[in-house]
Amino acid sequence: MPPSRARPAALPALRHAAPALLAYLAVRGTGLLLLTVWAHRQQHGVWPILATQWDADWYLGIADHGYAHALGTAYSANNLAFFPLYPVLVKAVAVVTPGTRASTGLAIAVIASLVAAWGVFAVGDRLHGRRVGILLTVLWAALPVGLVQWMGYTESLFTALAAWSLYAVLTGRLLTAAWLTALAGLTRPTGIAVAAAVTVTALLALRRRFRIRTLAAAAIAPLGWCGYVAWVGLRVGRSDGYFAVQRLWRNELDGGRETLRLMRRLLVYEANPGLFLVMVTLTLIASVVLFGLAVWDRQPVPLLVFTAVLLAIVLGSGGVYFPRARFLLPGFPLLLPVALHLSHASRRYRTLALAAAVTGSAYCGAYMALVYPGAP
Repeated sequence: MPPSRARPAALPALRHAAPALLAYLAVRGTGLLLLTVWAHRQQHGVWPILATQWDADWYLGIADHGYAHALGTAYSANNLAFFPLYPVLVKAVAVVTPGTRASTGLAIAVIASLVAAWGVFAVGDRLHGRRVGILLTVLWAALPVGLVQWMGYTESLFTALAAWSLYAVLTGRLLTAAWLTALAGLTRPTGIAVAAAVTVTALLALRRRFRIRTLAAAAIAPLGWCGYVAWVGLRVGRSDGYFAVQRLWRNELDGGRETLRLMRRLLVYEANPGLFLVMVTLTLIASVVLFGLAVWDRQPVPLLVFTAVLLAIVLGSGGVYFPRARFLLPGFPLLLPVALHLSHASRRYRTLALAAAVTGSAYCGAYMALVYPGAP
């Protein structure tokens, strides 16, 4: 591939990605429109749903008051479970911008979602061309839990860092990828999945040719995640402090036993399972199938490592079940087999499939926010 394709200038690259970004805005705008109409009919405000509730409230609390100083014993009450990059950004940017910290947090999430969409497109375009890149971006926007991309959550920021880190790996810039990965590791617990992808790629590169920069990339990539975990341990005065916090949130790896038990209960034994939980279950099953297709398609090693570790964490957790689909939202490489299939399909089939995905995403997002009683 010519260097001009691998390392385009910023403005030409943005023009190249413009159709994908416009399509992304159209998909998410459709979801926001349905949410607004539905919320208006129920006399709900859209702003609190997007900016101040559930996890957004936790991050705003960290931006306002900082982190807890002790482990404590109360369940689901210790904010040390939430990684620091997003609330730190909210606090810093709010100092120089008008409005509340909630508005700042939402603005950061929306801007990060556009950066993420650009990164998702860049990966698809790099591997299979512009059409696949656009389709991949649309599919990522149209995920059932796509509404979260425009909420005061960390998924958009994390996906942006993960996507551009993986793109940097694919274009041979391991040190750049490592620094982006270190930031991803400060954003979400699943940052370790990006770190694994970059570190494994760097170690494989070292086997072929030893370079100090490559060794440095392997060492830098996990620093963000490891640094926060170590800091929590120091803060609460025990070496397993972060994992103790996660146990208080009932998040422990059990090899997937609890996941399988809940799936069986929802799909087999419950007479009237909740629609949102069924959607979560189907998303988990589809993700496993898509990973198998990704392996069959021989996706690049960094993408396979990233999605494999992400799936292992999400499916192997014995913790809360309802946010599992959201936890998989950054796993955009899982959608590459679908994007490839659609790229070869007829225009009519492709249009119908994408229209169904966008409609379903808009409905699921509004239902998730307005009908389902728990957090997304």
